[in-house]
Amino acid sequence: MLFYATRTLKPKLTLPVLLAAALVLSACASEQAKNAPGGIYDPHEEVNRANHELNKSLDKHLVDPLSQGWGNATNGGAREVVANFSSHLSLPNDVINSVLQGNLDDALQNTGRFAFNTVVGFAGLFDPAKDLGWTRVDTDFGETLHVWGAAEGPYVELPFYGPSTSRDTVGIAVDLVLDPFFVVVRGPETYIGAVAYVFDAMGNRYDFDATVDSILHESADSYAQSRSIYLQNRRYELGMTAEDLYLDSGLDPYSDPYEDF
Repeated sequence: MLFYATRTLKPKLTLPVLLAAALVLSACASEQAKNAPGGIYDPHEEVNRANHELNKSLDKHLVDPLSQGWGNATNGGAREVVANFSSHLSLPNDVINSVLQGNLDDALQNTGRFAFNTVVGFAGLFDPAKDLGWTRVDTDFGETLHVWGAAEGPYVELPFYGPSTSRDTVGIAVDLVLDPFFVVVRGPETYIGAVAYVFDAMGNRYDFDATVDSILHESADSYAQSRSIYLQNRRYELGMTAEDLYLDSGLDPYSDPYEDF
């Protein structure tokens, strides 16, 4: 639903509304999040748990079977090509967010990587830029909002998508609006990135099948488990210090959250 909604709205009207929403949500939730027990601010837990159960059911009856079919029909090399292409199509959005964050070096690196892999890597199907040290600097508008000072806000579990926060939810919507393939490209080609993302996600689901099953379908409380893992990883990705993580004292922010699975 989010995909179709953002696709039909005019970017010039949508972006300011989304930015305003992010700032309002962050301002309202900042102090509550800081004072939340264990650093987890989840005032909508009942709704989130309902969405979590929906996502678990979708994973069990739809995503997992499809990913098994896709994984069994392909080999690791084919899935790597799809992953390369999906990552390649995300680079223009990375460049935009790096500029908005003031990280011009990252923007130049991603721009060079995109140009090189477009020509030498056959439109990004292969990744020769990696051999030159031009690795992807992955970022998003949720990180941009963090750099701008927006607070994390309440924890959110999105239907069909999974764990998020109010800040990252707005970030997801803005990234769709900023995506050059949605803004510039017209016709069926508009959806190439979305299709590549779906197949890449199915490949990841297949490759990490045991880990995902352990978290979603074998944990005593899969909701609490996935919530902690998401918040820990996201805060670590944003470079937050131990004092800023607001996590339970028993949860090491620098440990591998999957090491027990």
